[in-house]
Amino acid sequence: MASSAPDPATDPVGFYDDAYSRDADEAALYARWRALGALGKADHVTTLCRRSGLRPVSTLEVGCGDGALLSELHRRGFGGVLAGVEISEAAVAIARSRAEIASVERYDGRRLAAADGAFELGIVSHVLEHVPEPAALLAEVARACGAVVVEVPLEANWSARRAGRRRHAAEVGHLQRLNRAAARSIVTAAGLTVAAELEDPLPLRAQTFFATSARARAAASAKWALRSGAHALARPAARRAFTVHWAALCRRPGA
Repeated sequence: MASSAPDPATDPVGFYDDAYSRDADEAALYARWRALGALGKADHVTTLCRRSGLRPVSTLEVGCGDGALLSELHRRGFGGVLAGVEISEAAVAIARSRAEIASVERYDGRRLAAADGAFELGIVSHVLEHVPEPAALLAEVARACGAVVVEVPLEANWSARRAGRRRHAAEVGHLQRLNRAAARSIVTAAGLTVAAELEDPLPLRAQTFFATSARARAAASAKWALRSGAHALARPAARRAFTVHWAALCRRPGA
């Protein structure tokens, strides 16, 4: 992303409109990247819902981007009637072109038009790290949805402290740098409890996506193997060393 892009903290709409308004080749590359990411996100949504005994008949994704995750859920026959909201008009236009999504609306990033409890499931996937007040946003999603699946990258680690990683996080609009405790604190501050949770490092297909040579693919594959092994053997140490993705199904207490 060009350094002249708008500041996501002060002009989030301009920032994300700029991100979705790339030249044709770059747009196609990042559309494939988002579709790839949707596979893991959908795995997390369906796994958490299954563990919690939830088979939603209506689903709202807040910050749905180009609709890749909702489309993947539809392909799996999951989520019932699918809807999305997004602050970027450019992203809304792309998501609305997907016939499998019942509705996609633009919203202000704060207040949802949906009535209390209008949806059985809400999804906030890789969104909370992009907003200045994540607990307030999560509470608003919980107002409109009976349960909410949250997913964030846990970037408060040694690897993410490197200058290059900090620069990349800023380039993609991350305003929050979370660890597991901070992510769970956001859930609590939103008035919710964690009913089920999971975490994993980037899968191999994502780790190698931008590798353009055999040598780069080999290095990325080795990195994936090392991180996956470390995460399997010692999760707390792995979280401190490198970024993993944390997802949780959250409900209001007593729900």
